[in-house]
Amino acid sequence: MTHAHISVSVEAEASPAHVFSVLTDWPRHDEWMVLTRARVTAGDGRGPGSRLAAFTGLGPLGFLDTMEIVQWDPPTTVAVRHTGRLVRGTGAFRVLPRPGGGSSIIWEEDLDLPFGPIGRLGWPLLRPVNEALFRLSLRRLARLSAG
Repeated sequence: MTHAHISVSVEAEASPAHVFSVLTDWPRHDEWMVLTRARVTAGDGRGPGSRLAAFTGLGPLGFLDTMEIVQWDPPTTVAVRHTGRLVRGTGAFRVLPRPGGGSSIIWEEDLDLPFGPIGRLGWPLLRPVNEALFRLSLRRLARLSAG
């Protein structure tokens, strides 16, 4: 199994507490996360052991990313373990205070690449696309948190 790491960040004008509250309002993910709808499937979505399901795609075409919250430290960190067929590994959002106000929002993923050799060969092409989509999503989160 090949592992891949992605880390992107953006700056936000809103406080870490406000950004974290919007970030972890799971049903609102479609307002900022590109092509993704999320929902809580077990627990309250506010602590370790809660489970989430996020569908990424257009209409019926896409994939389901199931995950379990493994770290919950408001207003700075929420981390998940991806448990789906396609997406496996860990992910974390960190919302850190900036000197002078506002926040830095960091999204990190450590993923097990699917599809064996094909996944390893395709990753150099898919990585920049994923990073761009993650960054676009975080920019949308920053705007949504400001308004």
